[in-house]
Amino acid sequence: MKYYFTLQNICLSLFLFLFFSGCSKEEVQGTNEQIVVQISTIDALLQGVFDGETTLNKLTSSGDFGIGTFNSLDGEMLFYNGTFYQIKGDGKIYKPAGDTKTPFSTITYFAPEVNYNLNSFSYEELKNTIDTLIASPNLFYAIRLQGNFNYVKTRSVPAQQKPYPPLVEVTANQPEFEIQSVSGTLCGYYCPPFVTGINVPGYHLHFISEDETFGGHVLEFELDEGTLDLDQITNFKLILPGEGEFLNTDLNADLSGDLEEVEGS
Repeated sequence: MKYYFTLQNICLSLFLFLFFSGCSKEEVQGTNEQIVVQISTIDALLQGVFDGETTLNKLTSSGDFGIGTFNSLDGEMLFYNGTFYQIKGDGKIYKPAGDTKTPFSTITYFAPEVNYNLNSFSYEELKNTIDTLIASPNLFYAIRLQGNFNYVKTRSVPAQQKPYPPLVEVTANQPEFEIQSVSGTLCGYYCPPFVTGINVPGYHLHFISEDETFGGHVLEFELDEGTLDLDQITNFKLILPGEGEFLNTDLNADLSGDLEEVEGS
């Protein structure tokens, strides 16, 4: 049997190949094949490794949702709906340039499976409720809570100068911010216990107000009413720096006490 190829057939074949290749990429970014992508480790950050290699532009290839910080520890990061927000130590919110780098961040494509309405909830009540909703404490969950809040308390961190101090020294004198009667979005993650030293076990959440004038690392809140979305993720990818202070940092020590102080402060 003979086969005859025309330019039209070749073009059609190429179109179909590119089309279905694009569909496959969408499936990888979808719920079934989602990945939590993390830059560096929390223990490195705790020890003052505040400079990284990864730019925000590069992060966008790994997701549209996440939290973290910026080089020199210049504020808290919130990555929401594909937009990066930088809550600096002055309490103001900025939109950083794409070539800005991050020493620590956690990113994914947000595709929630669970939707739940909440009323009159505190931070602790939120944690307890999520504990009952998740399939297992051994998996990763991306968390989004949108609603009206009676009260929110956050903190951020000012940019540091070299030689960088340990993170626990920075947060001992961190700026804290409070607001009442605000609408906004809380974003972050639940990470399983076995990530100790790599990420923050348990809950790590950041907040941004609807008018983009208030935000930061969440310390406390009182929710009036809102909607909770949870995204279960079973794949985890860790990207380590290939140069800089990370290579010379001793990561053998147990820093869980410092982390507890940092997260609770």
